[in-house]
Amino acid sequence: MSDNAMVSRVENDRVLVLERVFDAPRELVFNMFKEAEHLKHWWGAKGWELPVCNIDFRPGGVWHYCMKCIDQNLGEYYGMESWGKGVYKEIVEPEKIVYTDYFSDAEGNENENMPSTVIKLEFIDLGGRTKLVNRAEYASAEALKTITDMGALEGIAETWERLEKRLNEVK
Repeated sequence: MSDNAMVSRVENDRVLVLERVFDAPRELVFNMFKEAEHLKHWWGAKGWELPVCNIDFRPGGVWHYCMKCIDQNLGEYYGMESWGKGVYKEIVEPEKIVYTDYFSDAEGNENENMPSTVIKLEFIDLGGRTKLVNRAEYASAEALKTITDMGALEGIAETWERLEKRLNEVK
């Protein structure tokens, strides 16, 4: 477990900014987001796994994935699947990834009833450590509230704890 806590703030009522420092080089942290083999080990909150993770890592490419709850202690969520789809807009290795994130179904069709998000990930080199800045821009304050009411902050905090653990395993 890292002593580097996630920091969050909201800008302009519709942009959620999350930051955390990881004890790993920038290139390694960046690779965790571009390779399915890494994502399968850490993406998702505690008790969830990533049984499907298909990545075409290039501008215009698609990342399609399924998160599945495998922890019986999570009650009603046990066995639940949550599908997502990202469409990459911009990639600057190892500095930045910009993509639009959607809720989807197993075929990759976007769920029009859930808000989409433009995600900008910045990987800032701190000399052997990396500051990750995640800017999630929503269409409205209501869309951001929908996501935060679903527990997104807690889920991302747990996901980033799992990322820290994976980084420690491979570095």
